[in-house]
Amino acid sequence: MNANIKKYIPADGLAGLKENFKTDAISGFIVFLLALPLSLGIAKASDFPPIMGLITAIIGGLVVSFFMGSRLTIKGPAAGLIVIVAGAVAEFGQGNNELGWKLALGAMVVAGIIQILFGVLKLGKLADFFPLSTIHGMLAAIGIIIIAKQIPVLLNDNPALAKGMGPIELLLNIPKFIINLDAKASIIGVVSLAIMLGWPYIKNKSIKMIPAPLVVLLFAIPCELFMDFAHTEPPYALVKIGNLVDNINWNVDFSGINQTGLFIKYVIMFALVGTLESLLTVKAIDLLDPFKRKSNTNKDLIAVGIGNTLAAILGGLPMISEVARSSSNVNNGAKTRWANFFHGFFILVFVLLAAPLLEMIPNAALAAMLISVGIKLAHPKEFIHMLHIGKEQLFIFTVTVLVTLFEDLLLGIAAGMLVKMIIHVVNGTPISSFFKAPTVVSFVNNEYKVEISKAAIFSNYLGIKRKLEEIPPGYQVRICLKKTKLVDHSVMENLEHFKHDYEANEDGGTVTIIGLENHKALSSHPKASRKNLIVQ
Repeated sequence: MNANIKKYIPADGLAGLKENFKTDAISGFIVFLLALPLSLGIAKASDFPPIMGLITAIIGGLVVSFFMGSRLTIKGPAAGLIVIVAGAVAEFGQGNNELGWKLALGAMVVAGIIQILFGVLKLGKLADFFPLSTIHGMLAAIGIIIIAKQIPVLLNDNPALAKGMGPIELLLNIPKFIINLDAKASIIGVVSLAIMLGWPYIKNKSIKMIPAPLVVLLFAIPCELFMDFAHTEPPYALVKIGNLVDNINWNVDFSGINQTGLFIKYVIMFALVGTLESLLTVKAIDLLDPFKRKSNTNKDLIAVGIGNTLAAILGGLPMISEVARSSSNVNNGAKTRWANFFHGFFILVFVLLAAPLLEMIPNAALAAMLISVGIKLAHPKEFIHMLHIGKEQLFIFTVTVLVTLFEDLLLGIAAGMLVKMIIHVVNGTPISSFFKAPTVVSFVNNEYKVEISKAAIFSNYLGIKRKLEEIPPGYQVRICLKKTKLVDHSVMENLEHFKHDYEANEDGGTVTIIGLENHKALSSHPKASRKNLIVQ
């Protein structure tokens, strides 16, 4: 069966639409049910008008589908960018959310253009430069911040109580939020959170196919109507949408460039974090693709950059290739990029025909959805997983989390990378090899041998990868690490990805990693960092 799957590759373009219309439309519809409430919640949590999340999802489907270099990813707003977007609105606006939103859009337009340039300059390998422990630490910190910011919304506390608080202060004030909770909204919020967290444990496959956010809405909207939120609760208890056509204006304001340092900071954060999250999702979904197709990451970056530039001009949130919706897309049997198109199409139709229904959604229910996302990002198992890989990975991960929580995302990423480099020096990595590993490729006896010297670490892997990608498909490849002083976890992981991609090629070929006999693994994990006990 697997052999047959490998031989058959779904058609692309209009031929793919005709061939896979039914499966892609069904998957697109199911993903739409998942994306609709999440896009609203992400926009609201980002201090953008809620409808702007839907505008981004519509653009991500109807426009970006025609340019993207991946077949199965879903493009739209992501919880992972909430922290950056809300931070930009707060810092640019200084208490004026509407001004902050419009100035943040200016930075987003520039970031979108930079993403296009990333793709044109073939920087789709950018994610391979950053250590995995730092990236996971960044995501875990984002998860904690989302949870902290959404707890008062879940309990329907007055937004003024939490305004201006940082993540640590929000966490310390949880008892105060509980004391001030609104009973009716809190019931909806807590039950909605229980649904979100409990849904993955449902055994019945047919029931499990229903997206958990849809179940939350089927519970929360009738409860809100029964409790008459429109007349008994404060205005901030319900989502305010407005008319789609009225909201599509030239909202972007570039005058934020006058605050040069702030403007550059957020351009970098939008471009860098959005790009990293997108590339990681594309890589993850390629591994799930039953047809073993390899995405063109550079083309995909250009597509996301086009989508972000257009979304920002119209007032929307930044978009990425979103991992939860993309995974759902694969699981629902999608075969081509048309599933992403249909997801955007169904959102557009719903907003045009049934927008009043969206204004019946309690904000507490949306907060529950976002808290569940935050819990997934910052779950204790992430810390345990890092410890399993190695104590040094847990340390890097934890430093990234703490610096992000107490300072900001860019400093958190920088701190994680700095700690990683210091650990590499302690483990004997020559400073001369930090950004370049001597890599020799030879062709002997009808096989390719790749010999890497000094060290194979996250910061020099791009050079190694460049040499690996020059090897034509269909051969036996041996990657020799005998002369390396250290091979870090990120490189071990990336070499496994290279092996998977190379061996999945229809021309055949095998990859074998050799020369680790004298390397000591720093933990029992199969992809743990390895230190050579002999090479000096």
